[in-house]
Amino acid sequence: MPSIVEQPATARIITDAPDPKTVSVTLRYDGADPLAIRIVFPPEVSFDGDEVVWAFARDLLESGLRLPSGEGDVQVWPCGRAQVVLEFHSPDGVAVVQFDTAALRRFLDSSYARVPAGQERHDIEVETELSKLLHRT
Repeated sequence: MPSIVEQPATARIITDAPDPKTVSVTLRYDGADPLAIRIVFPPEVSFDGDEVVWAFARDLLESGLRLPSGEGDVQVWPCGRAQVVLEFHSPDGVAVVQFDTAALRRFLDSSYARVPAGQERHDIEVETELSKLLHRT
């Protein structure tokens, strides 16, 4: 089974404008980096015309579906029963983005089918121990 999960989703960028801008994003999980998830935003939402990729902890997204979570650059919280808000902080400013909870839940469930919760560090620990054994003198 491939360890990469990619799922399209709709994001609503929340601004002062009367109508939020809706963009298509890609939710991405790679079992080679089992602790993180990525959200890939299209070039049209960036200042420099390149796609924007935010990477953060998978467990942050999981907990943010239920209760306000995160400190620092990425914060996640439920907004009613059907929406989740992600707030991204960068030197260029703050972006507030809203997603349907169901889409994020489907994505997380697919990622857990690849690497179950609690198994993420197992692969990392094996690699660390193997590296220690190979580098002993």
